[in-house]
Amino acid sequence: MPFHESLTRREILTASAAGLITSAGVPWFHSMARAAAAAPARKAKACILLWMDGGPSQAHTFDPKPGGEYADIQTALPGVRVTECLPKMAALMNDLALLRGMSTSEGDHYRAKYLMHTGYTRIGGFEHPAIGCIASAEAGPKASDMPNFATIDAGFDKGNGGRLYRSVPSYLGVKHTPLAVSDPYKGLENLGSANEEFDDQLELLRQAERRFAAELPAPAVQAQQAAFDRAVRLLRSDKARAFDVDKEPEPLRSAYGSHKFGRACLMARRLVEAGVTFVEIFHRGWDDHGGAAKEIKKRTAWMDPAMATLISDLKDRGLLDSTLIVWMGEFGRSPVNGGAHHSRAWTTLLAGGGVKGGRVVGKTDDKGKSPGGTVVERPINAPDFFATICKSLGIDWEKEVLAPGERPMRLVDKSAKPLDELFS
Repeated sequence: MPFHESLTRREILTASAAGLITSAGVPWFHSMARAAAAAPARKAKACILLWMDGGPSQAHTFDPKPGGEYADIQTALPGVRVTECLPKMAALMNDLALLRGMSTSEGDHYRAKYLMHTGYTRIGGFEHPAIGCIASAEAGPKASDMPNFATIDAGFDKGNGGRLYRSVPSYLGVKHTPLAVSDPYKGLENLGSANEEFDDQLELLRQAERRFAAELPAPAVQAQQAAFDRAVRLLRSDKARAFDVDKEPEPLRSAYGSHKFGRACLMARRLVEAGVTFVEIFHRGWDDHGGAAKEIKKRTAWMDPAMATLISDLKDRGLLDSTLIVWMGEFGRSPVNGGAHHSRAWTTLLAGGGVKGGRVVGKTDDKGKSPGGTVVERPINAPDFFATICKSLGIDWEKEVLAPGERPMRLVDKSAKPLDELFS
């Protein structure tokens, strides 16, 4: 790459102002400067996935129906209503896109979690890479002190939902395994413990790890070595302070809320700001077989302000256009009281990342004794949903990657077509 192409627009203009580059010393400077000034500023793409594990009820959140257990309220977008549980999100509807036409055929918790994390139906023991790992590999920086992918555990209030899906990179490689934060109140522990003695001990351990990895180059050993090297880089990086939410002003922390979910949302914003490409926050316990109304009322008390503050905070910092926010679970709940799994018709939410706000895609029925049970306009399947996320992040959803055995694998199923109406 020519030298001037490796410079950013700001670097070129700064150097010019400082007299380091002049038309006398560099004859091609004028044309180079004009090109740099005309070029759009490049923005890193990022995604924050808000995963409601167990399956949130669409009828009690973003797709209310007549006669539902909660009243519905008008949003900022005329004609679009959500339940009274979400007043802050209702006020931000012009920044949101509701996908009310989600429709899959997988009603088993774990298999549905696999499908909605990978875009593929689980068959046998083969593992497809999760969307966070794909984003790490395809949209993340090749070298960084920060991880490209992080997960944050926002707790488990009540209920079930089966085994939690843990994102795996599969054939993309162990370096795209997510860094896990088990408690947003604790962040990454021991980050402040580095000193000269600690560095000496760390170097001895690093040498031992490398010798072990060289003598026994098994996948598990390579994974451990990759995790160790990443931990060392992060430990020594100033950017690690992004995991410390207490660095934020108290009024902003209060706006996000004291629940772990709010703390996790604030940490996610800090991580994206520090260069992390993909952050998944998961909150468990949304499998409301006894009925969704009572529990969702409690959850939205912390979910609504946290999500609304996250969107507004990113927007205020100029990061919303380059950061996609996704709210979802593995499926929805049955019509009326939400007491059963329902994958045939449910809702996800998108905001930012180039997605046009004030949009509703898909429609469910509102007739008969089971309103909202079927998609009647613009059904959205898992591959199309994944292609849409990839389009937002600038990832080629048609790309093929070689899996073990020189087997070509598409990142997203070949049938996938993004929801282009969200970008125009």
